[in-house]
Amino acid sequence: MPISDRNAPVLTAAEMRAAEAAVIAGGVPEYALMQRAGKAAAEIIWRAGAKRETLVLCGPGNNGGDGYVIAKALRDYGVPVKVAALADPVTESARQARAEWGGAVEGFFHVETHFAQVVDALFGTGLTRGLEGEVAARLVQLVEASERSYAIDIPSGISTDDGMPLSAVPHFDLCIALGQWKRAHMLRPATGHWRRKHLCDIGIPAPDATLFRLERPRLSPPADDAHKYTRGLVAAVAGEMPGASALAAEAAARGGAGYVRLIGVQSVNRTSHAIVRASMKNEAALSDPRIRALLIGPGLGRGEAGAERLGQALVHSHPVVLDADALWHLAEGAMAALPENAILTPHAGEFAQIFANLSGLDISGTVIELAVTAAQSSGAVVVLKGPTTVVAGPDGRAVVADAAPSWLSTAGTGDVLAGLCAARLAVTGDPFRAAAEAVWLHGEAARLAGPAFLADDLLPYIPAAIAACL
Repeated sequence: MPISDRNAPVLTAAEMRAAEAAVIAGGVPEYALMQRAGKAAAEIIWRAGAKRETLVLCGPGNNGGDGYVIAKALRDYGVPVKVAALADPVTESARQARAEWGGAVEGFFHVETHFAQVVDALFGTGLTRGLEGEVAARLVQLVEASERSYAIDIPSGISTDDGMPLSAVPHFDLCIALGQWKRAHMLRPATGHWRRKHLCDIGIPAPDATLFRLERPRLSPPADDAHKYTRGLVAAVAGEMPGASALAAEAAARGGAGYVRLIGVQSVNRTSHAIVRASMKNEAALSDPRIRALLIGPGLGRGEAGAERLGQALVHSHPVVLDADALWHLAEGAMAALPENAILTPHAGEFAQIFANLSGLDISGTVIELAVTAAQSSGAVVVLKGPTTVVAGPDGRAVVADAAPSWLSTAGTGDVLAGLCAARLAVTGDPFRAAAEAVWLHGEAARLAGPAFLADDLLPYIPAAIAACL
């Protein structure tokens, strides 16, 4: 199940075919689905481009059938439309769609080049090999010569499951996904081939999905009788670079936790007065049973002192968020000490160090497969950070965040994310939900902060990001 009813499924090509087959087996004719898809896409194109002259490019399969439906629907809106086909239809539904279009169909290589709008309905989902060179070059030519361009479901030439280009692929203004999101809609480099994307719901459910697109979560304000401990105590452990742990603690304090304790910091003076300082020599600071989330790693250090602090922290088996240097120590043999409710937040380099050399573990595929495999092998929730961030749980569920601002690629933002993970873990008690909420809040705070920020600049925008979810 998704963590929120706002999170839409993300399917492989095989999963999409199975979902469509289930709807058809339930009594909905395939051609009825094609009509739904084509008419929904046509409405979007009409709203975006009004009555600009439009060329619809149709392939031989059902994606081409969608194109014929789009052409007819646009014509019904009063749009001047031309259709060019790469080949004759080969499926029954596509043949029916072409017959109902009823207008002229020009050759793909012979149609004139310059149109205000071009619609790519050549192949879409399920392509396993690249377009022939002449076909790919002609598609690029037609799209680049247009004022606006639309890819139906997936741009022709993109692999559905890993987002890799199989041949030359033009850049579109809008990618119109049909039925459900596909993995290519979330993964780079595919996502660099359109400016915007839109999902058309055409009545194809995916009840067995395990991967979802991360959308805005639903958060609740504290209960009327809440106090600092019921809202959640976060204990953050410092190390050699105390500024990093202080930054993470500040994020935790703003991320919903009721009480944040920063342990082991002596040299950082500028932290909020509400963040309580404690010494590592104070055994009660870490053993406190009221701790709902332990945060360790930012600025911890990779020497013996860091390893000792990590061991001191993990022995109490609190729910934990491990980031940065704590992940380095994890790769050096601390994996066995992980408690049940753990969140790991590696970037790609840290991930490779932790998981690539584990005996018997096959780490390969897209970031989705990597994160899911790592979560299942470690028993922890894994937040694989990057341009596309994936949150994966040991039970096989995952959410993918594909829309975070690229301005997050600056020092310290990972510390802020770790602090948010700890805050949400303290509030919810659910590592998967907590990590997903934190990733969304992190991206929204960055969006609100605007361009060219420091990691510290994210902190004032965390409350506004939370407010958007209430």
